[in-house]
Amino acid sequence: MFMFSMFTSLLIYFCGVYVFSSSRKHLLMILLSLEYMVLSLFMLIIIFLVEFDYDYFFPIIFLVFSVCEGALGLSILVSMIRSHGNDFFNSFFLCLC
Repeated sequence: MFMFSMFTSLLIYFCGVYVFSSSRKHLLMILLSLEYMVLSLFMLIIIFLVEFDYDYFFPIIFLVFSVCEGALGLSILVSMIRSHGNDFFNSFFLCLC
């Protein structure tokens, strides 16, 4: 069961990496794929901690940092939409020139 759970978690992580590298148009899709990867890493950490019978203190800290990362990403998304009108990266880079 341990190997199946670890394989599933790694498969989810690599699916998130694929979505992150393939979708470069919208900032929201990039942020969602980053959160997907963070949740798969959290699942992998929990699997290892359950298997080796360790404390659950580190996953709480990991979740706090992932929530902070998500809040920062959403604040960047909101400020970008307010200033440029959309979350397309192409129009964002044209306005900088």
